[in-house]
Amino acid sequence: MRRHLLMRLRAPLVAFGGESIDNYGVIRDFPAMSMITGLIANALGWDRGDSERHDRLQARLVMGARLDRSGERLPDFQTAQLGAKDSGWTTLGHSESRQGGADTYKSPHLRYRDYHAGLDALIALRLDPANEAPTLDDIARALDRPMRPLFIGRKPCLPSARVFAGFIDAGDVLDALRRAPLPEGLDDDAFSMQWPTNEGAMPDATAQAHDICDERNWTSGVHGGSRPVLEVSAKRTSFAYPSTCPEFPYDRA
Repeated sequence: MRRHLLMRLRAPLVAFGGESIDNYGVIRDFPAMSMITGLIANALGWDRGDSERHDRLQARLVMGARLDRSGERLPDFQTAQLGAKDSGWTTLGHSESRQGGADTYKSPHLRYRDYHAGLDALIALRLDPANEAPTLDDIARALDRPMRPLFIGRKPCLPSARVFAGFIDAGDVLDALRRAPLPEGLDDDAFSMQWPTNEGAMPDATAQAHDICDERNWTSGVHGGSRPVLEVSAKRTSFAYPSTCPEFPYDRA
């Protein structure tokens, strides 16, 4: 049995970002490896420019997700009228002013962003190797007392519940997802799960295999490569604790 950390991602609006094209910010069904890496790094207070530490943390993550509530997709239409003298902060940490001719300022900037409304997800993760810093205990303490405000995908998506949800001992990621008790007030519908292909199997369910691109090169700032995952919808009886439980009965940091 190996120790796993549980994270509860619950908010009125959540954004599991996918492949953005021009001014369209789409979402995916499950959180990306890079998003969880960034959330943890933000809690630890790392600088966005610490690319080596981000890359190393991402390489050590072994994670899966369970959607206790899938929510609904909400499209958001955003506009901003920018003038020639307006400037804004970039992801590199410095301000940038606008360029272009006078006609470029006559129309507002338009963009489209999708969100998950009412989504509730549970993340089970461990680190390999486990004893290298940061450890699971370091992450748990940081999630409870983050160095900066936490958000789930995009800055407007503030958590509405405690993000750190305890520890659990399990054989693999899928085992951790199936052992973690379900929260209160859930319907009897199927629960969607995603986990790495080498982290458990469900003989009693038909899992779909996918190759997903969700790992970021933190030096170049772009995503690349792929990793194989399995996705399945499982009934309540597939879980070790099928009855609902308001709190996780595990030690907290």
